[in-house]
Amino acid sequence: MYSADPDRYTGRMPYRRCGKSGLALPEISLGCWHNFGHADDQHEARAILRRAFDRGVTHFDLANNYGPPPGSAEENVGRILAEDFAAHRDELVISTKAGHLMWDGPYGEWGSRKHLLSSLDQSLRRLRLDYVDIFYSHRPDPNTPLEETMSALATAVQQGKALYVGLSKYPLKRLKAAVKILKDMGVRCLIYQPPYSILNRWPEANGVHGWLAEKGIGSIVFSPLAQGMLTGKYLHGIPEGSRAARPEGFLRGEQVEQAHQQLRALAAIADEHGLPLQHLAIRWVLQQTAVTSALIGARTVAQLDDSLNAIHAPLLDEETLRRIDEISPIDPGRPPE
Repeated sequence: MYSADPDRYTGRMPYRRCGKSGLALPEISLGCWHNFGHADDQHEARAILRRAFDRGVTHFDLANNYGPPPGSAEENVGRILAEDFAAHRDELVISTKAGHLMWDGPYGEWGSRKHLLSSLDQSLRRLRLDYVDIFYSHRPDPNTPLEETMSALATAVQQGKALYVGLSKYPLKRLKAAVKILKDMGVRCLIYQPPYSILNRWPEANGVHGWLAEKGIGSIVFSPLAQGMLTGKYLHGIPEGSRAARPEGFLRGEQVEQAHQQLRALAAIADEHGLPLQHLAIRWVLQQTAVTSALIGARTVAQLDDSLNAIHAPLLDEETLRRIDEISPIDPGRPPE
C-alpha cells in the first residue's frame, strides 16, 4: 500500500505559473513517452511514479500512442493511478494527446473531430479517469481545416472531459491561427509542447517562445536531454545497447556522430561548474524565460532522482550562456521533431 510522503510540498520542487493562467506546474514534469509500455518493467514504472510524486512532481504527461504497443502506457499508468493515487487525483495534472497514428483506418490519426474525440474517450478508459487536466492536439494536420481540429478541443472542454487544452509541434503561423480560433470559441490555449534542448533550439529560432511569452501561454518542453545525447552517455562513442545503437526509435547513430564535438565542448563547461552534463542541460532549459516546465523521462528510479536533482544546480551566468550559444547557436532551419 502506497503512502505518499507528507513532506512532498516542503520545498522539494519549485512550481511555475503556466503562462497567464491559475495553473502551476512543477519545474520538472514526468513524461511517459518511454518506459511505461507493456514491454517495460511494471514494478519499476510504479516505483518511478511514486518517487516522482514524493519529490513534488505533480504532472504526468502521456499520449494515446505511448507504449509500446500504442495505448499501453495509458493502460499501465491508469492502473497505477487507480491503485496508488486515487486519493491524490486532485493533486495531479494528467495530460494526454491525440493526432499520431493509433488505430487502423482513416480515423486512426491526424486532426479530425472523429479522431480526436474518439481518441480522448479511449484514453479516459485506459487511464480510468473521468477527465484529463490537459488534452492536446499532438501535431498539426495539413488536410483537416484548423477550425475542425480546434472545435474538437473546445468540445472536450465543454463536455467536461478536459479542463484545459494545448497544442504540440505546431509551427508559429499555424499556432497563431489555432490559438485565435480557440479564443473565438471561448476556450483558451493553456500550453504549448515543443521539442527543445541546447541542441535543438527550434522554438527560439522560429519565434515561438517569444510569441508564447507575449501571449501568456505556457511552454512545457520535451526532450531537454536531446534523446539522451546530453547525458554524457555518448561522449566516447555509441555504447552497445544504447538508444542510438538500436534500429528502432528516434535517435540515430549519425545524429550522435554529428553532435560529438558539441557534446564534448558542453561536457567541458559542465565539468568547470562541477555538474554532470545532464544537469547543465536541464538547468539551461529551465533558465529560458518562456519555459514553464521540462519533461523528463526515466527508465529507473535512480535516473529519475538524478534528473530531478538538476533543480539544485546553480543558475548559469551570462558568460556561460554565451559560451553555450557559441557551441550550439540558434538554428532557424530545424523543424519540430
